[in-house]
Amino acid sequence: MTTHNTKKEQELREEIVQVGKLLYDKGLIVATDGNISARLDNNTILITPSGLCKGLMAPDQLIIINLDGHKIGSGTAANQHLKPTSETAMHLEAYKQRPDVLGVVHAHPPHAITLSIAGITLADCMLPEAIMFLGLTPTTPYSTPSSEENARAIREVIVGHDALVLQRHGSLTVGNSPLNAFHRTETLEQVARITFMLHQMGGGQALPPFQVEKLIKIRQDLGLNRTADEVEFCDICGVCHLYGQHAQPTTPSSNGSETDLVHTITELVMQQLTGKQF
Repeated sequence: MTTHNTKKEQELREEIVQVGKLLYDKGLIVATDGNISARLDNNTILITPSGLCKGLMAPDQLIIINLDGHKIGSGTAANQHLKPTSETAMHLEAYKQRPDVLGVVHAHPPHAITLSIAGITLADCMLPEAIMFLGLTPTTPYSTPSSEENARAIREVIVGHDALVLQRHGSLTVGNSPLNAFHRTETLEQVARITFMLHQMGGGQALPPFQVEKLIKIRQDLGLNRTADEVEFCDICGVCHLYGQHAQPTTPSSNGSETDLVHTITELVMQQLTGKQF
């Protein structure tokens, strides 16, 4: 027996249909690609069916499942013979690991997939918007689509990240609604598109560490991190590691001298190389 609000359920059905159309119209999925879900309550999930074009769905084709992935309730005339998406296990893993998540989107953005096959990461901090709105975006190891491997591949990573690249397979984004998760998918693909163009032009320089640190601080102040202690790690500039050690920001002030800036960057680089705080 479900206890969720019927009005809320209908609104989420319509929102998921809207997200499916947006993904399809923007080329982030094709044919029957992708899947979308929303949390109805602590025990039930509304999810897209398998084998349907997500750009042509109707609200009553969406399926309610429990946290074991089983279809529940009487259903509708339109979904009686439909099954939940084959990627159900991955969606459920995101909800189990992230009680704050209310919407999940799995898409196949072409530039993000291309870069993952080429071994080019989106985790290097090229764009301020990417740091602000996505945080660090890691790439998970390849796992067979539509399998329990996918759930295992995201299990630990999704805890501290809102957007993942699934190697050779696409993207997984989470948010406070299906539409919010879609916006993160769209941003992820825009970052991938720009990264793709940069590599066509011979590459580009990542943001300086002190600029990354400022953006992370703004992200924390805006409450975009899940918790005050959330830490996202990479091995590029060491700024995230500084925050992991609860160090005070070392961002130079706007009127700081060039010497101060050089000194700050040198400290960050030396800490990364030696593991010592200077």
